[in-house]
Amino acid sequence: MTSPVEELLNRSHALGADPRNTNFAGGNTSAKGVAVDPVTGSDVELMWVKGSGGDLGTLAESGLAVLRLDRLRALTGVYPGVEREDEMVAAFDFCAFGLGGVAEPGRTRRGAAPSIDTAMHGLVEAAHVDHLHPDAGIAIATAADGEELTRRIFGDRVVWVPWRRPGFQLGLDIAAIRREHPQAIGCILGGHGITAWADTSDACQANSLEIIRTAEAYIAEHGRPEPFGPVLPGYEPLAEEDRRARAAALFPLIRGLASTDARQVGHFTDTPELLEFLSRAEHPRLAALGTSCPDHFLRTKVAPLVLDLPATASPEEATARLRELHAVYREEYRAYYDRNASPDSPAMRGADPAIVLVPGVGMFSFGKDKQTARVAGEFYLNAVNVMRGAEAVSSYAPIPEVEKFRIEYWELEEAKLRRLPAPKPLAGRVALVTGGGSGIGAATARRLAAEGACVVVADRDLAAAEKVAAELGARAYRAADVAVAVGVDVSGEEQIAAAFGQAALAFGGVDLIVNNAGLSLSRSLLETTVQDWDLQHDVMARGSFLVSREGARIMIDQGMGGDIVYISSKNSVFAGPNNVAYGAAKADQAHQVRLLAAELGEYGIRVNGINPDGVVRGSGIFSSGWGANRAAVYGVPEEKLGEFYAQRTLLKREVLPEHIAAAVFAVTGGDLSLTTGLHIPVDAGVAAAFLR
Repeated sequence: MTSPVEELLNRSHALGADPRNTNFAGGNTSAKGVAVDPVTGSDVELMWVKGSGGDLGTLAESGLAVLRLDRLRALTGVYPGVEREDEMVAAFDFCAFGLGGVAEPGRTRRGAAPSIDTAMHGLVEAAHVDHLHPDAGIAIATAADGEELTRRIFGDRVVWVPWRRPGFQLGLDIAAIRREHPQAIGCILGGHGITAWADTSDACQANSLEIIRTAEAYIAEHGRPEPFGPVLPGYEPLAEEDRRARAAALFPLIRGLASTDARQVGHFTDTPELLEFLSRAEHPRLAALGTSCPDHFLRTKVAPLVLDLPATASPEEATARLRELHAVYREEYRAYYDRNASPDSPAMRGADPAIVLVPGVGMFSFGKDKQTARVAGEFYLNAVNVMRGAEAVSSYAPIPEVEKFRIEYWELEEAKLRRLPAPKPLAGRVALVTGGGSGIGAATARRLAAEGACVVVADRDLAAAEKVAAELGARAYRAADVAVAVGVDVSGEEQIAAAFGQAALAFGGVDLIVNNAGLSLSRSLLETTVQDWDLQHDVMARGSFLVSREGARIMIDQGMGGDIVYISSKNSVFAGPNNVAYGAAKADQAHQVRLLAAELGEYGIRVNGINPDGVVRGSGIFSSGWGANRAAVYGVPEEKLGEFYAQRTLLKREVLPEHIAAAVFAVTGGDLSLTTGLHIPVDAGVAAAFLR
C-alpha cells in the first residue's frame, strides 16, 4: 500500500514536470494521514506539505514540512486577525511533528521550514490539496473580469477568491469555500493562481489538471488571435545569428548597469514567444503593468526595463539609450519604494532591474547566481504567457502596486533572505580559464567553481573542456548554471572573440580571466626551429595578449573592475638549458602582467601572475613529451621527474596543479584586493627564481 508521503511525492513530481502546471519552485502540495506518535505509541493525524523554497518537480521527502494537524488547526483559536497574521508563521514551528518526521524506526529527521501557504493546506477539510501557478490559471486570475470568467468557464465546480496576500487569513477563506461549496473541486485565487483539493491523491491531481486544461481550452477557443496588438515596424526579431551577436555585444553593458547596487550574473532568453511579445504594439503598456503572481514579481521585480528602440537601431544608439533608461528606472524604483514603504518596512534592496527587454533581441535576466538569473527569466516568460491569456479573453489587470510592494518587501521574505548562507568569496563572478581541459587549467576551474564562480572552460580540445564543465556542474540543478565549455585556439583572434561572445551569452560577461593555455618543446638553441619558436609564442605570448585584450574590453564595458591572471613560469626569470623558446615566451607573459597592471588599473582591473615550476602530475605539457625531454636533460627516469624537481627545492615538496589553483584563488578571492602587478612563485622554493 502506498503511503501518503509516497502519494504526495509522486503527485508533486507529475505536476512539477510540466511547466504548464506550475513554475520552478512555485506552488505547493500536501497530504494528510495518520502516523504513530513515537512518544505515546498512539495514532496522530499529520500533514505533509512542501516546505519553503522547494521545487515540486524535484521534491524529496526531506523537502517536506511535517505538522500535527490538531495543533495546526488549534491555531484558529489564537489567530489575532489579518493585521497580525504574519505572527502565525512562527507558530507553525510549534506544530511540527517531532523533529520533522520519522525517517525510519528509532530515528528522526528535521523537516523543511513550513511555507506561508501552510494554513491553506492544513485548514481545508480535504486529505490532499494542490496550490499551483499555471499560466492559464493566472491569466484568468489576472483578467479584469476574472470573477465572471470563472463562473462562465467552470460553473460551480471552481469558485473565485478575491485577491488576498498569502497567509493565515487566505487559508481560512479557502477552508470556508470548501465547506460552503461542497460541489467545488477548487478555486481561482484572484491575481495569484489556483488551489484544488480531493480526498485521494489521484483525484486531487485530476482536479488540478481539470482546472488548468479547462482554462487553457477556453483561452484557445475564445481568445483574440492577436492579444498583443499589431506588429510594430522595425521591432521584428533579428535573424538568429545577428540577434545573438547583438546580445553578446550588449550583455556586458547591461550586466554592469544591473549590477550597480550588487554584482549580478546574467541569463539570455530569445524564445519565439518572447520575441513575438516584444514585436507587438501593446508590449510597452503591458510590461509597465508588471507581473502579478507573488512568485513572479518576487523574482522579476515590480516591472522590467524595456528598451524603447527598434531592433534596427545601431548598437551605439541602443547603448546610449539603455544608460538613460537605467537612470530613469532607478529613480522610478526609488519613488515606488518611497510611495509604499512604512516605517517598519525592510530597507530597499536595490534599485536595478532584474529583467531587461530589448526588442528584436531578447530578454536579459539577472540574479545573485546563474540559477537565480535563469529562473527570473523563466518567471517573466510565465508572466508574458499570463498577459497573453488575459488579453486574449479580457484585459490584463494585475494586483495593485501597494499589494506588490507588500509582497516584495514582506518581513517574512526578508527573514527568508536572512536565513540564506553567506555567499562564497567568488559568488556572482564569471571566470574564463584557457587551457581549462586538463592540468593546471582544470584544477583552477574546479577551485574557482568551488569558491562560487561561474566558469567558462576554454580549451582547444573541446571534448576535454566539456568533460571538465560537466564535472563542475554535476551537482547543480542544471550543469550550465555552473560551467560551460568553449572550444578555442587562443592564437586565433576571431576564435577568441567568439569564445568571449559565448561567455557573455552564458553568464552576461566575464570578471576573471586565467591565461593558462600553454605548451613547451624542450630543445637546444640550435635544434629550435622557427616553427617551434612561433608556435610557443603564438599560444602563450600572442594568445595571452589576445585573451587579455578581448577580456579587458568586456570588463571595461561592465564597469565592475576584474582580474586577469597569467600562469607564467619560474622560467620567466630563471635561465635553464634547452628552453629558449618556452622561456622567452614565458618572459613575454611575465612582462605583460606588469604592462597591463599599469594600464588597466584605472578601470579597477587587477593583473597578476603565478610562476609555477615542476608541475608534473596531471600536467598536459609534461604528458605531451616535455616531461620526457626534461627528464633526459636532467638524467632521471621520467616517472621520477616530479620527485627530482621536489628535491631541488627549498621545501622538498612536489608542486601539484591544485597548488597553482590555490594561488589563483588567493590573488582573486578578495584578501589581496589592493594587489596588482605581482608575480607569485609557486615552486616549493627555487632560490635561482627568487624575484628581485
